[in-house]
Amino acid sequence: MPTPDRTSLAQIIAAGRELLDAAGPAGVTMQAVAARVGVRAPSLYKRVRDRDALLSSIAESAIDDLTVRLDAADADLSDIARAYRAFAQQHPEAFRLMFSAAAPLAALQRSSVPVIRASAALVGDDDALDAARLFTAWATGFLQMELSGAFRLGGDVDRAFDYGLRRLTAGLAS
Repeated sequence: MPTPDRTSLAQIIAAGRELLDAAGPAGVTMQAVAARVGVRAPSLYKRVRDRDALLSSIAESAIDDLTVRLDAADADLSDIARAYRAFAQQHPEAFRLMFSAAAPLAALQRSSVPVIRASAALVGDDDALDAARLFTAWATGFLQMELSGAFRLGGDVDRAFDYGLRRLTAGLAS
């Protein structure tokens, strides 16, 4: 009779996300995840092929969490921007991981739906994808700079975000 499983893929991913939040991608090792879920590292290979697959699963989980937040913004691009920023601030390492090769395309496509929908509400269906790309590029660039501490000239970064968001949405709406 086979031994019962001592951990699940969901527990492994949750442990990986905790380690990612605490120590970045370098802290997500098979050994560290195994210790966190209470098994030996070789046991993880029953659930995940290797570290790359683990990082991909962690990225997908983070993207799916972000997608839930974006969906809750109810097709308002300003609310989506604030949800996107809040996620990045709460989970900076997961946010960075979303823009790496580890992020599964299908998850990224799911997360684009609320942004495209909100963009369509501003610019119409014909230009929705272009507007969503513009919005995403601006917001992601701003957040990457904010997370890396690149805004060193003083001033209020929250105010700058709101200013950029107002100008961008006004430009898209005109």
